[in-house]
Amino acid sequence: MNHSKPLVGVGLAVVAALALTGCSGSSTGDDEATGADAAKLESLSIMAPFLSTNAPEEDNEIETALEDVIGVDLDMTWVPNASYGDKVNITLAGDDLPQVMVIQGKDPGFVRNAEAGAFWDLTEYLDDYENLETTFPEVQRASSVNGKVYGVFRARDVMREAVIIRKDWLENVGLELPETTEDLYEIAKAFTEDDPDGNGADDTYGLIIPKWPGTIGTNSPWDAIETWYGAGTRWTERDDELVPNFTTDEWLEAVQFERQLVEEGVVNPDYATFDSAKWNEPFLTGKGGIIIDVHSRVGQLISLVKQSDPENFENFVDVTGNLTGPDGELYALPTSGYSGFLAVPKAQVRTEAELRGVLEVLNELNSAEAGPILNNGIEDLTYTLDGDLAVAVDDAPQALKDTVGAYAQLGMNVNGFQGYLPKQPSDYEQEMYDKRKQIEASDLESAQFDPAAPYVSPTYVSKGAQLDTIVADARIQYIAGQIDLDGLEDAIALWRSSGGDDIIAEINELADADS
Repeated sequence: MNHSKPLVGVGLAVVAALALTGCSGSSTGDDEATGADAAKLESLSIMAPFLSTNAPEEDNEIETALEDVIGVDLDMTWVPNASYGDKVNITLAGDDLPQVMVIQGKDPGFVRNAEAGAFWDLTEYLDDYENLETTFPEVQRASSVNGKVYGVFRARDVMREAVIIRKDWLENVGLELPETTEDLYEIAKAFTEDDPDGNGADDTYGLIIPKWPGTIGTNSPWDAIETWYGAGTRWTERDDELVPNFTTDEWLEAVQFERQLVEEGVVNPDYATFDSAKWNEPFLTGKGGIIIDVHSRVGQLISLVKQSDPENFENFVDVTGNLTGPDGELYALPTSGYSGFLAVPKAQVRTEAELRGVLEVLNELNSAEAGPILNNGIEDLTYTLDGDLAVAVDDAPQALKDTVGAYAQLGMNVNGFQGYLPKQPSDYEQEMYDKRKQIEASDLESAQFDPAAPYVSPTYVSKGAQLDTIVADARIQYIAGQIDLDGLEDAIALWRSSGGDDIIAEINELADADS
C-alpha cells in the first residue's frame, strides 16, 4: 500500500464486469494451486509502457534475443508512459486483454479489480518457479493486496538512504563521517560555526533540506531522521498493534531533534520553501555541506564536480548510510522495494494450466540468460564487458538504446539484479559506486519495513489524502516554531478523530485476518 499515492478510481460497472469475467475464467474458483500441468504456449502477449519518444519497432534485436531465450514469441503492446494508467483502465473495461499486463502501482482502481477477481492470485504459485521465488519476501508482501500477491513485482533498490557530505569540509573541521544522529548534529554545527571552507566568513550551514512534496512517510530527510530514532517507517508495531509511526514517543523525540537543528541554524533557513530541483546547488557552491537523500545523488554530485574541476573532483564528496539512533540501535529506512508488477488477467488466461504456462515463460524472462538482455541489451551492440562490469557502447543507435530501456520495463529481478552493473568512468568513481553497494548490503540487515504496507484500509482510500496533510503540515509548523509540542499532539489527535482511528482499526483487522 502506498499511502502517498493519489487516488485513481475505476468505475464500479467496470469492476463488476471484470468480476464476472474473472470468475467465469477461473477453473479453481479461489485460485488455490492444484498442481495442474502447464499449458504449452507458443506466444505471450504483454502490455507495457515505454518511456522514450518512440515505441520499439517490431522484430527488433532485443525482442528476437529474448524470444531465443524464453522459447516463445512475444506479442508486445507498447503504450506511452504518460498515458499508461488510462490505457490500463480502458483495456480492463474491454475484451481484448493481454496475457500479462505491467501494472505500475497498487492504486485503488487496481485493488478493486484484483479483489473483484480480474487478476490471478499468484500467492500459492510463485514459489514453484526458481526464478520467481523472491529473496525479498518483505517486498513481495508489501506489493500484495491484503496479503494476496496479484503480480510478480518489479524490484527496485530496497536500501537507498544515504548521508552525503562535503569531504573537504569534513577534513577541515577535523571530523569523521557520521555514524550516529549525534554525530550528524556535531558535524552540522561545525559546518555552520567553524568556517569549514576557510574563507573567514560566516556564510555556511550544515544540512540542506528542500521543501518536500510528500507527506509523512515519503522518505524525506525528516522521515529518515524519524526512522533512525526508532519510530519505524510509516507504520510500526507497538503492543501487538500496528500504528502510524507519528503516534509513537520515538517520533515525537525525533521531531524535537529536527526542531533543534532548525532553531540552532544548522539547516538552510529556506527549508520550508527551497525547491528540491535545486538541491545540489548549495552543496556545489559551498553554502551547505550535508544532504540526506538517495545514494544515487552521490553519482550526480561527483559528475557535476568533475565537470567544473576535473583535476580535483575526488576531494569533495563522501557518503555514508543510515545512522544509529539515540538508543544505540541502527534502524535503516528502506524504500518500498518495487515499482509495480506484472499481473495476469483472468479474462485472457482462463485456466490454471494456462496460468502455469504463462508463469513458466515469466520464469525464463527472469533468468540469468534473459536478465542481461533486459537490463543491458546485446553484448557488443549496446555494451561490452570489462570483467563482470558493463561498458556502454556510446555510438550504439539511439533507437536501440531506447528499445533496451523499453524492455527493461519487463524486468522483475525478484531474486536479485539479473544483469551487469555499469563500469564507472574512473577508479575513484568506481570506488564510490562500490561503496554505495556495500552500504546497501549492510543497511539491509537493519531495514525497518512498513508492516502495514500490504493492507488497504477502506477509510484511507476514501479519506487518506485529506488526513495525510494534517500531521504533515503540523510537523513543519512545529519544526518552524509556529506551534508548540501541545499543538503538534493536538494535530495528531485531530487525525485520529477525523478518521485515523478507523484506519488503525481496519489495518489491524486486515493484518489479523492475514496472520
